[in-house]
Amino acid sequence: MKKVLPYLCGLFLLAQLATADPDTVQKTIHNAATVNHAFSVGERLTYLISWSNIVDAGTAVMEVREEKQIDGEKAYLFVSTARSSGFISKFYKVNDIVESTVDAATIRSLSYKSDQSHGKRKKNRVMTFNQAEGTVTVFEEGKQRIYNAPPGILDPLSSLYYVRTREDLIVDTPIKIDVNDDGKNYTVEVQMLGREKIKTPLGKFDTIKLKTYPKFEGVFQHTNEIYIWLTDDKRKIPVLMKSEVSIGSIVATLVAMQTGDEKK
Repeated sequence: MKKVLPYLCGLFLLAQLATADPDTVQKTIHNAATVNHAFSVGERLTYLISWSNIVDAGTAVMEVREEKQIDGEKAYLFVSTARSSGFISKFYKVNDIVESTVDAATIRSLSYKSDQSHGKRKKNRVMTFNQAEGTVTVFEEGKQRIYNAPPGILDPLSSLYYVRTREDLIVDTPIKIDVNDDGKNYTVEVQMLGREKIKTPLGKFDTIKLKTYPKFEGVFQHTNEIYIWLTDDKRKIPVLMKSEVSIGSIVATLVAMQTGDEKK
C-alpha cells in the first residue's frame, strides 16, 4: 500500500504529459500557435484524489491565480497544489505546490517552480525559460545548470493548460507538444479517443476523452496510460483523470469549480 500512496496524493501532477525519452525532441516545432479561449484569471478547479474510487487520499487544486506584466508583456500565473488527507497523511504526508508563469499571448513558459514534500522526502526546483535564446536555466540544490530547448517550450504544468487551448483535437490524429522538465526535453503525444457523456458530483458533462503516456519524472513514472476527460466546449475543463497502477487505479474527480464569476 505504501508504494501506492505517492500516486494517490500526487495524481494532479499528471499535467506532466510526456511520451518520449529525454532529449528526443526533434527540430520540428510541435507547439503550434494557439489562442486562449479556455480559461481566465479566477478559475479554480478542485479535485478529490482517490484510489479506485474507494479510498479518499487527498485533494488537488488548479488555479489561474493572476495576470501580471513581465518585461511589458501580459503573463498568467498557474498554481497547482496537492495535499494528502485523513489516515493517508498519517502514513505518507504529501504537500506539493507547483507554479508556472506563461506568456498570456502564446501560453509559452517563462518560469516554473516546484516545491514537493512526500513523506520525509523534500524536493525544490526552479526553472527559468529564455524563449528568445532557446535555453532553460535550472536551479536545484544550490546548483545552476543551463540547457538548450526548442522554441515555444512548455513546462510540465503549463502543458495541460496549453492542451486546453488547442481547437484541433481530432480522433486518431495525435498532437505533439514539446515539454522541458529538469532541463530535459520531451515530446508529448496526446490522443483524442472520442466523445463521452460522464457523470460527476457536479452533474453530467459532455466530454472529449484524451489519452497520453507518462514516461518522465513525476508520480506516474513507469505506469500505464493516463486518461483525461475534458468538457466538450471552449473551456475544455478536466472533469475526470484516471491512471491504472499495479493494484487498481488512481482517480482525480472534479468536485468544485469556479470560472471567473461563475461557481458550481
